[in-house]
Amino acid sequence: MLSAFTIYPAIDIRGGKCVRLLQGDYSKETVFHENPVEVARQWEASGAGWIHLVDLDGAREGRPVNDAIIGEIARSVGIPVQVGGGLRSMDHLETLIGAGVSRVILGTAAIEDRPFVEEALRVYGEKVAIGIDARNGYVATRGWLETSEVKAEELAVRLAGLGARTFIFTDISRDGMMKGPNVDAIVALARACGQTVIASGGVSGYEDVRRLAEHAADGVAGAIIGKALYTGAIRLDEALKLLR
Repeated sequence: MLSAFTIYPAIDIRGGKCVRLLQGDYSKETVFHENPVEVARQWEASGAGWIHLVDLDGAREGRPVNDAIIGEIARSVGIPVQVGGGLRSMDHLETLIGAGVSRVILGTAAIEDRPFVEEALRVYGEKVAIGIDARNGYVATRGWLETSEVKAEELAVRLAGLGARTFIFTDISRDGMMKGPNVDAIVALARACGQTVIASGGVSGYEDVRRLAEHAADGVAGAIIGKALYTGAIRLDEALKLLR
């Protein structure tokens, strides 16, 4: 089952650069590289099968901001890319999918605009993933700046009923903290909704990758890894070797 597990190197884009935020705090930013396109090519060369892109400016403003760079990345690599951050309209989705993006991720809209999510799932089907970011079990929105009163598992079940097949789950308390993912919460979400869940946040070492991959049969189909790859705590080629 380990081979069914995909590692998604994360490229978070802010101001046109590859950065990381600590727990989504825009005032706690580390710039890892000036050129996200070059970073994407490096991950592909290291064996990545997918790349995960986040438009941090877009998440904050509620519209795509770094779409030109995202389109350039999609054209520059031969592997699929998925993108999240500020996608709130069909025009936004059409722009990115038209630029070569393989999967778009809806986050805040999943809570605030059900008609849009229904239409997106109807038109684009499996090209749409739902990003569920949780703080103490409740869904956070607007670039993690606000917390809703909706429980993560309840939202996943509801959206699976509307046709969502891929969920990306982030436990905000673990993001960027290098403390390991919340495996129990990830597995519980996958079992509750009966769909594919990609884990995000907190993956800090090879043991975390192994623990998540062991739950592939439960629907945990991958992990998004950011800080651990950039600090060298995890080497992508070594992690991929572990899965093989």
